[in-house]
Amino acid sequence: MRVAFIICCAALAGCAEFQTLFPAEPAPDPAPVVAAAAPTRSAPAQARPPSDGPIPTADRSVETPDTTTAEERAAATAPASRPSGAVGTTVAGLGDPAQPGFWIETPLVDSEGPGRVVLSETGAAAQVKLIPIDGPATAGSRLSLAAMRLLEAPLSDLVEVQVFAEG
Repeated sequence: MRVAFIICCAALAGCAEFQTLFPAEPAPDPAPVVAAAAPTRSAPAQARPPSDGPIPTADRSVETPDTTTAEERAAATAPASRPSGAVGTTVAGLGDPAQPGFWIETPLVDSEGPGRVVLSETGAAAQVKLIPIDGPATAGSRLSLAAMRLLEAPLSDLVEVQVFAEG
């Protein structure tokens, strides 16, 4: 009886149905479901693809989405050409990484224009475009990926920055 059972099991080992009943490896856990955050803009942002084509899917490092050139990074770290006026201090997190350039979206300004941000913790500074957003002056701000990297700020943290308007 045992021999017949073993022969039957061996014969069924090659069958697809047998393998689904008794898989050789456990099935991988499904990916965890993450709730999406509510959008903060009234209209979806249009991402501008880099000029040299789409981002390869195999390389997903922090360097990949930052499409700024070495010249743009050098210009962003250059000293301010015009005197700057202090606008205020804000807590900022990482903004839309698909939006290229050096910018800060902040409720501290009423109009778009050139400016500068200084990381309170280290004193690192970058020239940025100031982009107004709705909200009280105490609301948080969003820094571009390029600006966060230039300031050497942790991308997953909220950082305190001083904001200055130029001109």
